[in-house]
Amino acid sequence: MTLALYAHPFSSYSQKALIALYANGIAFEYRNLEDPAHQQALETLWPMKRFPVLVDSAAEAGTQPVIEATAIIEYLHVRHPGPVRLLPDDPLAAVQVRMLDRFFDNYVSTPQQKLVFDAIRPAADRDAYGVGEATRMLDIAYVWLERHLADGRCWATGDTPSLADCGAAPFLFYADWTYPIPHGLGLVHAYRARLLAWPAFARAVDEARPFRSYFPLGAPDRD
Repeated sequence: MTLALYAHPFSSYSQKALIALYANGIAFEYRNLEDPAHQQALETLWPMKRFPVLVDSAAEAGTQPVIEATAIIEYLHVRHPGPVRLLPDDPLAAVQVRMLDRFFDNYVSTPQQKLVFDAIRPAADRDAYGVGEATRMLDIAYVWLERHLADGRCWATGDTPSLADCGAAPFLFYADWTYPIPHGLGLVHAYRARLLAWPAFARAVDEARPFRSYFPLGAPDRD
């Protein structure tokens, strides 16, 4: 097997990459970072120790790792294409997909993680100002997304799933646990539900269930 992914089932960014692999039925070795040996190997490959990291032993560059979930999905699109084209061939349509990908990364995932990381700090080290900024960013992001979805699109940029939805799925999943999406934003709730029903993401969610105790705010009894 040429592909190996260093990832953790409960990690949102790992799930983002896993969705692309599962959606296209791409064979790979799952190097689950619950295993200390895989953690040690990851540090050798990528000293930042952030994940996911993809290794393609059949590539011209040998075991040169591909870091960051977005780059992994783009790499798979080029080197291991499948029936689900997560980036459109039209360059301008691809720009829209990449724009939405950055939206979900920067304005949903980043503030959501800020809230979680602040909650696990000692009380004396917490950042009330940063938490306020993060909640305001999520408030704006949720409303913007509601308006973005108002034209009837099923997925982030159209009628078929894309790279942007690979990020939207886990990021909205955990964001709603952390700082709930307001009830009045029905389109965002419906979109999140569609993402949860996407078989590629549903598989990632099921694989992560044994690790829900890791969620420091307490995983809700749903989803």
